[in-house]
Amino acid sequence: MGLFFPAMTDRLRFAPSPTGFLHVGGARTALFNWLYVKHYGGQFLLRIEDTDRARSTDESTRAIFDGLEWLGLTWDGDVVHQGANLERHRRDARAVLEKGKAYCCFCTPAELDERRKAAESRGETFAYDRRCDRLPEDEVARRVAAGVSHVIRFRVPEGTTTWDDLVHGGITFPNKDIDDFVILRSDATPIYNLAVVSDDIAMGITLVMRGDDHISNTPKQIMLYDALGVSLPRFGHLPMIHGTDGKKLSKRHGATAVGDYQHMGILPETMLNFLALLGWSPGHDIEVMSVADMIHAFTVDGLSKKAAIFDPKKLEWMNGQHLARAESERLLPLVARGLIDAGLATAADVEARRRWYIGLVDLMKNP
Repeated sequence: MGLFFPAMTDRLRFAPSPTGFLHVGGARTALFNWLYVKHYGGQFLLRIEDTDRARSTDESTRAIFDGLEWLGLTWDGDVVHQGANLERHRRDARAVLEKGKAYCCFCTPAELDERRKAAESRGETFAYDRRCDRLPEDEVARRVAAGVSHVIRFRVPEGTTTWDDLVHGGITFPNKDIDDFVILRSDATPIYNLAVVSDDIAMGITLVMRGDDHISNTPKQIMLYDALGVSLPRFGHLPMIHGTDGKKLSKRHGATAVGDYQHMGILPETMLNFLALLGWSPGHDIEVMSVADMIHAFTVDGLSKKAAIFDPKKLEWMNGQHLARAESERLLPLVARGLIDAGLATAADVEARRRWYIGLVDLMKNP
C-alpha cells in the first residue's frame, strides 16, 4: 500500500441487501466505513439494495436499521433505496449503449445454455462469442422495433483493468478473462454492477470500502465508470471473516446475525471493539478499546489483507472486559430483564430496591 491522502469531502456508503438479518460481516464493513469517516472526516451514507424484489423484505430492512442503531453506527442524510432508482439505471444503461460501449443481444437463455453445454462437452470454458455484436445496425434496429426480446450486453475492451486498492495495493485483471456481461435484462431491469455504479455516481461516492468477495466485480464497475465518462472512486476490499476452522463464517459456526449477539447479552461497544479487530489492528498489541479509542486510532494503514478469525470465546472474554468498565446503573436494565424473565424478580421489585440491585450488578461484573 502506497501513501494515502484522504479526500477533503470523502463520501462512503454501506449498501446491504435486505434479504436477511444484518450479518456480522456486513456490520464489520459498515463499522470500517463509519470509522473512516469519523477519523478522516466525510459522510457515511446508507443504501438499501432492494432491487431483488423476490427476496427483499421489510422485515430484513428493519433488522438492518435495528442492528446499525444498536451498534451506534448512525448514517448521514436520508436512506437511499436502490429500487426507487430504476429509471436512472435504465437511462445509464442506454447511455452506455448509445456511446457504442455496449450492444443489444438477442440470444435466448435456451440458446446460451445449449452453447454452454457444448463448450463444457469439449472441455472448454464458455464465453459469449459476440455474435449479436456482429449484426448489421439496420437488423438490430428492425428487431428492437419489432419488440424482439433482448438484453444490453457490455462490450469488454481489450487490455487490462488496474486499480490501486486501499487494502491490497495494485490489482490488475486481464480483460480477456472477463466475458461481455449483461447490464440490462430483457425486462429492462439492471444487473447488479450497473445499478451499483449508477447509484454510487448519483450519491457522489468517493471511496467504496467493502468485502474482498467483491474484487471480481470491481473491474466490471471500473469499465462502466469509464464508459459513462465519470471519474472513478477509490476502492478498498476488506478481508473475509472465517470461523475458527478457517472456513468462511456461516451458521455452522454459531450465530452470525448481529441481533443474536444483542440478545445474548453482548454489549454494543463490545461488538464494535471485537468487529474492529477483524481485519484491522491499532498496533502496540492493544485489544480492549472504547469507541472513542477506535476512532482516534483508526487508519487505513492498519487494515489487513489476511482473512480474520471470528472466535466466540474471545468475544465472550472481551464482553467481560467491557462489562467491568461499564457503569452498573447502565447495566441494571439488562440484568433486570434477565431476572424478570427467569421469574427471580418483578419489575416493581427492581424499581423498589433499585440501589440493592445496582449493588448486585457491582458484584456480578467484578467477581
